[in-house]
Amino acid sequence: MPAAAAAKIATMIRAAQPADVPHLVHMIRELARYERLLDQCHPEDARLQQHLFGERPMCFALVAEGDGAVVGFALTYLSYSTFETAPCLHLEDLFVLPEHRGNGHGLQLLRAVAQDAVRRGCPRLDWNVLDWNAPAIGFYHAQGARLLADWRTCRLDGDALAAVARAADG
Repeated sequence: MPAAAAAKIATMIRAAQPADVPHLVHMIRELARYERLLDQCHPEDARLQQHLFGERPMCFALVAEGDGAVVGFALTYLSYSTFETAPCLHLEDLFVLPEHRGNGHGLQLLRAVAQDAVRRGCPRLDWNVLDWNAPAIGFYHAQGARLLADWRTCRLDGDALAAVARAADG
């Protein structure tokens, strides 16, 4: 059996546990490095621990294990569609460490996230991809995903966010 096929069989997808938080933070930093956004990346173990496993979890994570080591993750959260009047699942990040790519871990993570969306009764699963990330775009296309050309992500942060919030008071 080829090595890649053996690795695919050895992949285990499971819900993240509190002990996985340091691995998740490491992979979040590696994702930021890959996306050329490391200067914008400030993950903190304690906050992630609270947001995943606290009294009111804000997000959910799955991890991919290969040969007993955590090699990838998917982090999701619930959003809401007014058009569907239903909760939807948003995939914030899907990442596999570079040295473990090509072994099926990413595909198994995406499939597990899709299963979670179906289990939750979500009519859709959404995520963003950087326009220059051709390998990811190709991967998503191969799974049947559509890239929505007519939608753009908008963001308020930092001073602009604070200014809009202050304007509500005045």
